[in-house]
Amino acid sequence: MSTPEARTSSTSGSVARGARLSVLKTYKLYVGGKFPRSESGRVYEVTDAKGQWLANAPLASRKDARDAVVAARKAFGGWSGATAYNRGQILYRIAEMLEGRREQFAAEVAAVEGLSKAKAQAQTDAAIDRWVWYAGWSDKVAQVVGGGNPVAGPFFNLSTPEPTGVVAVLAPQNASLLGLVSVLAPVIVTGNTAVVVASRTAPLPALSLAEVLATSDLPGGVVNVLSGDTVEIARPLAAHQDVNAIDLAGADAESAAELEGAAAENLKRVLRPGGDDWSAGPGLERMTAFLETKTVWHPIGA
Repeated sequence: MSTPEARTSSTSGSVARGARLSVLKTYKLYVGGKFPRSESGRVYEVTDAKGQWLANAPLASRKDARDAVVAARKAFGGWSGATAYNRGQILYRIAEMLEGRREQFAAEVAAVEGLSKAKAQAQTDAAIDRWVWYAGWSDKVAQVVGGGNPVAGPFFNLSTPEPTGVVAVLAPQNASLLGLVSVLAPVIVTGNTAVVVASRTAPLPALSLAEVLATSDLPGGVVNVLSGDTVEIARPLAAHQDVNAIDLAGADAESAAELEGAAAENLKRVLRPGGDDWSAGPGLERMTAFLETKTVWHPIGA
């Protein structure tokens, strides 16, 4: 039996020879601007394309999903009430912070997706540019999808877009960063709040993005990030009465049909998976998918 002195001596000798133990990382969920462990205490191993261990990710439970919805609903009033200019500035700030950590994100994308360094870097750069693109639309989308309507009578008739509310977002399984940004940015830029379910096999870019969001100007609860079994987490979100819409981008055909059926029970707006090419240029479709139109009549006074 070794003594403390012997163990200390042995350790000191190892350090002297330059050996050290790696600091192994276990990620946490991101809910309400904080980083809690999963309510169940469960984690699962995330491996690279060759099957080598990368990190432990939290295995979120139904309770975690419900907590994320509560946080998103609490944040909705302040975020939807912020000016479009302010939301755009915050999205641009996210892009700035991603730019400063682009090497880390490119390395994570390369590891979990099995891409070359050049391809992973290209996807990371595209994800950063996508934040900037949507930030620029924050104060312009209302001019495109809203406007004045011609009516008979002494009235102004104005239509303006408003956010739907809390949106559950199933991140794409095969585009861990670029796909994630492509479905998340258009949801929050228009004033919605989001509960994101990260890719099951490649959650690390999403969990690292949560760390960026936490240190940006984005208010806590606007984006909540869960990881684990996609369908297990999505079921309570699809059936939740306080979730207003769900994006099924990360669901397969069988689970998408099941989730759409659950969403129909409470008249949720559903965006079906459509085989999207995440490398293609973005458009307005995902922004307008989660907007409602408010029409106001105002007497002219003539």
